[in-house]
This record gives sequence, C-alpha cells and structure tokens, in this order.
Amino acid sequence: MLLLIHGHPFDRTMWDPQLARFDAIAPDLRGYGTAEPASGVTAMSTFADDLAALAPDRDLVLCGLSMGGQIAMEFHRLYPERVRALILCDTTARAETAQSRQERLDMADRLSREGMEPYAREVLWKMVAPGADDAAEHVLKMMLSAPPEGAAAAQRGRADRPDYRESLTAHPVPTLVIVGSEDAYTPLEEVKHIPATHLVEVKGAAHLPNLERPDEFNGAVARFLATL
Repeated sequence: MLLLIHGHPFDRTMWDPQLARFDAIAPDLRGYGTAEPASGVTAMSTFADDLAALAPDRDLVLCGLSMGGQIAMEFHRLYPERVRALILCDTTARAETAQSRQERLDMADRLSREGMEPYAREVLWKMVAPGADDAAEHVLKMMLSAPPEGAAAAQRGRADRPDYRESLTAHPVPTLVIVGSEDAYTPLEEVKHIPATHLVEVKGAAHLPNLERPDEFNGAVARFLATL
C-alpha cells in the first residue's frame, strides 16, 4: 500500500496529482483538513500512531513531504517491521538545533495569535517557485484553510522530534529522496543527510515538486515503485 502523508500547513488535496496516477491513500492528518481537531502539542509519534491505526498493513510504502516526510520517518522508527520502503520529499532527517527549535515554537505562538493568513502570504513563494501559478493558487488555498491551532500544535511537536538518521541506518529500507532544485527550506545539501538508495532533484521546483512538476515527480515515484 502506498500511503501519502501531507506536509504543513496543507491537507490531503496536496496529493491530488498523485492520487490521479497511483493506487494510494492520503488521509488528512490530525489538526488539518477534515481530521480530528488538535491543540497544544501534537507529537510526531501521535501522527505516526494515527497512521498505524488507519493503515494496519505491513509492506507499506510511505511517501511524505516536508513534515509528512518526518512523520514517515517517525513511523519507520516506531514500526520498522511494517515499512517496505520510504519516499521522502523535501524534508530533513536531522533534529532541530536550539535556534531552529525556538523558531518553531515562536511560529506556533504566532499562528495561534495571528491565524494563518499573514504566514501563508509570507511564505507562498518559498513553498512554490515563481511562475508556478496554478500550484500557488492551490497551496495558498490549503494554507488559508488550515486550522491555526492544529498547525501550531504540529509545529510544537516538530520542535522536539528526534534525529532520524540513526533509525534509518539501523533498519534500512529502499528509500527514494526527492527534492526541488529551488527549495530554500530543505536544499539538496540538506536532504543528502538522509540515507537514500535513490536521489532525484526536480529542476525548477521549490518545496512542493509534486504540485509544481507533477509529471516529473510521478515519473520518479513510478520508477522507484517498479524496483520494489
């Protein structure tokens, strides 16, 4: 089973181009979209446990982008026997630094205080590369629709996530890493810290290559799935 895990502050519709191509499931995460509301702190382990209950299968192929990639790695850390392969997109396996941890906590407080709109408009053209107007429209709609308290709770949980490189190395599985060449959040040098069997750089895309360059993204996923 291919399980698609969305990023922050999005919802399952970020995977529309992939759901049209692959036999997959793409749930809304706790605190986002139509899922159960959240507040306070949503730990990475809580997201992983939610997915484990939703998809009790073994031989799962987990595909996650950004926060979704970190949730996929958390699932792999907690349930390694259930993971057949990983597809990790525009994400990082490293834990937060003291500075970046505080920045996440500050952002969580900001989202609770201001709502989603100031943040969404501020980061839109880092999420997608200039010129990707259709993707930008979709991304802005998702961000503006995200519940602020759910998004803030996830940010607090991400602030305390572990370093996943040890668990990825201890329980190796086939791993595809995909990154947009213009991604300012997780550039190529950052994703190279993830132990990977395949690495694909999507030229011209920023943080959401699955929406910005869906044909290239889907092609990379299809080729990887064919090797399993």
